[in-house]
This record gives sequence, C-alpha cells and structure tokens, in this order.
Amino acid sequence: MALTREQIESIAALARLELSAAEVPVYQDSLSRILDFVGALERADTASVAPMAHPLPGLSQRLRPDTVTEQDRHAEYQQNAPLTAAGLYLVPRVIE
Repeated sequence: MALTREQIESIAALARLELSAAEVPVYQDSLSRILDFVGALERADTASVAPMAHPLPGLSQRLRPDTVTEQDRHAEYQQNAPLTAAGLYLVPRVIE
C-alpha cells in the first residue's frame, strides 16, 4: 500500500512530528513497506494453526504464588489526609 505525501503529512501532524521536506519521502517509503508487510501477514493461511499460550511446546509461564506480602496500612495512610469519612478520602468539588 503506497502512502501519499498528504497521508504522511497527516500522520505526522497527528503524531505531533515536524518532518522536513527531505524526511517525508523516507517516512513515505518506510511506512508503506510496513503496511505492505502487515498486508502479507493478513494473507497468511492460519486456519489450521491452533492458538497457543506459549511459543515453545511443553513450557508454561512460571507464576509466583498469589499470597499477601504486605500488611494493610489503610488507616495509617488516612491519618495523613486532611479529610476522610467512612474510610474514604474527601476532596474538594472541582466540577459544578
């Protein structure tokens, strides 16, 4: 998919990039090649490929045990707050 100069300038404006006149053709070529590659990946036949959780068969992700490692300091932290009520922090209203 070949991108036009106007499309590159629009993309650059959205990304808040300031491209010089010499940089536009470089980005035009690079982004066009990236989109062509993505298009080639979309055309790949993946109907017979089963989804996998890990790219290497027989391996799984090591997970740490789901245990509490720190104590609850909610009340201690609320002592520093200027206003609290019912375990919640009270803040000034900013929207009317």
